[in-house]
Amino acid sequence: AEKQVVPFLKVDKGLAAEQNSVQLMKPIDTLDELLERANRHRIFGTKMRSVINDADKDGVAAIADQQFEYAVRISAAGLVPILEPEVSIGSPRKDEAEILLRDALQARVEALPGDATVMLKLTIPTQPGLYAGLAADPRVLRVLALSGGYSRDQACALLAREPSMIASFSRALLEGLSEQQTDEQFHAQLDASIGQIFAASVDKVPASG
Repeated sequence: AEKQVVPFLKVDKGLAAEQNSVQLMKPIDTLDELLERANRHRIFGTKMRSVINDADKDGVAAIADQQFEYAVRISAAGLVPILEPEVSIGSPRKDEAEILLRDALQARVEALPGDATVMLKLTIPTQPGLYAGLAADPRVLRVLALSGGYSRDQACALLAREPSMIASFSRALLEGLSEQQTDEQFHAQLDASIGQIFAASVDKVPASG
């Protein structure tokens, strides 16, 4: 049976050392070659992650600039880029960092050509609904939520309050899985985790006024 799984390719080469409270991506010097190969293999899109550790305006601007510079090239090659500027859940000023990031992303999305499409993969914000405006932009295909080191229960509870975000968890999905499990235990745990994460993506908790 067709699983209807859309393939994505991770294109970044890891994180550079911290500067201005952020970690940019190391230069992706083989991007053109990667995009050519991705197209040959009918890959749908790409993923690239960088990290924001604190609310530094210059750092957040550098993160957004780098993500969008690569995104424009990826988009021009006919693939859909997932931009992943992760705000660390341990950031001492997470809320402020997220507001800086929201503003930086908004300005750069608005500068994209009308036919460009990107996806954003972001830490679940401290302030519910912070990224709703971005999600409503026709150039933003989806706003995905990363679990960022939150436990699965915590990530799902936070995600359920976010009407415009759906889960793209890896760390929270893997919680509870181990090599020691039998196939039956492994699959039962994975099914339960997927069910919980799917529900948090779809069944949203109304915001309390």
